[in-house]
Amino acid sequence: MAIGEEQDLEQYCIDTARRARCASAAMALVDTEVKNAWLIESARRLREAQSDVLAANQLDVEAAPGFGLTSAQTDRLRLDAARLEGIAAGLEDVAALPDPIGETIETTTRPNGLEIAKVRVPLGVVFFIYESRPNVTADAAAICLKSGNAVILRGGKEAAHSSRAIVEILQAVAEEKGLPADALQLVSVADRAAVGHFLRQADDIDLAIPRGGQALIRRVVDEATMPVLKHLYGNCHVYIDASADAEIAQRVTVNAKCQRVGVCNACESLVVHAAVAPQLLLPICQALMAQGVEIRGDQAACGLIDGARLATEQDYFEEYLAPIISVKTVASLDEAIQHINRYGSHHTDAIIASDEAACRKFAAAVDSAAVMINASTRFNDGAMFGLGAEIGISTDKLHARGPCGLKELTSYKYVVSGNGQIRE
Repeated sequence: MAIGEEQDLEQYCIDTARRARCASAAMALVDTEVKNAWLIESARRLREAQSDVLAANQLDVEAAPGFGLTSAQTDRLRLDAARLEGIAAGLEDVAALPDPIGETIETTTRPNGLEIAKVRVPLGVVFFIYESRPNVTADAAAICLKSGNAVILRGGKEAAHSSRAIVEILQAVAEEKGLPADALQLVSVADRAAVGHFLRQADDIDLAIPRGGQALIRRVVDEATMPVLKHLYGNCHVYIDASADAEIAQRVTVNAKCQRVGVCNACESLVVHAAVAPQLLLPICQALMAQGVEIRGDQAACGLIDGARLATEQDYFEEYLAPIISVKTVASLDEAIQHINRYGSHHTDAIIASDEAACRKFAAAVDSAAVMINASTRFNDGAMFGLGAEIGISTDKLHARGPCGLKELTSYKYVVSGNGQIRE
């Protein structure tokens, strides 16, 4: 790229961020009814434009091999009538949720008569960087604008046609309903250098949210000059306790691993108490292998399962996003907790147990954004948690953790009311 072109790109990013900042001030004042009307009408228009959106998506799917996308990544990219209906329904779900803006979180009255209210407000401008997930385009736009924010969307080039088709519909409806014109912007340049320019605009961008592979997220964390909301990867565990019900253990494990292997809340590691491994591990692994899953286990697991490969230590750290699972046998609940906290990604971990004390200890001791008790890791999802949609799942501990929906895209301010009080 020539120097002039680089300067033009930087100026484009600066101007985009500044327009978003101006729009965010106006978004903070938009009535709930206007935001909901935009969401509902956008859902209707998406359904109406189904053939156009799917045609745009087909261009992206056809180009996927040229971008080196894996089968799992191509599956995330692909839209069909059912998935497009899911996108439209997601917009309506967000419209049906309470508007968090203006909510009084708590109030106190001081002895001098001052009334102190803690009131929920938008964050401001969100820069959202994501890869080949066109459904995420609509989800992110919906929850950012419903929560009173402006958003700059930087989707991956792999989904460029799909994202553009979706955003053009949302923008057209936004203009009709009276939302600020620059509250929703899609970055129109594919140059990766644009991401770096945006990450330096801390005066105009309040929060960066990366959603995609580890390389993307690490780059954003390294370069951002504003706070970042993220999870690096999803090495999720299912632990089968000595008190586990055999039928529940098998059903949950197979679902957690196989229902959709290429997502961040799929199970990548199976941990089994040695006391029940001889009875439970073989049928569970046979069920997994029947679904095409490769087993990589420790010495004890390999001794029980024909066809299992001996795991390396790296296998226990791995997010496979593929039909592979690591297996570890442990002598106690404490050892299971230690293993998960050492090798896990603090994303989602599950215990299968009928012993309530074991469940309580696991939930308290496992350091993860979500802990499942006798349920699949696949439930760690904004829609499944009743958030309507999510902009990502955070494994951070400050500001927000777990699926991030409307409230997670807000902050608060103190509004203090008096009748002439002065401080002596």
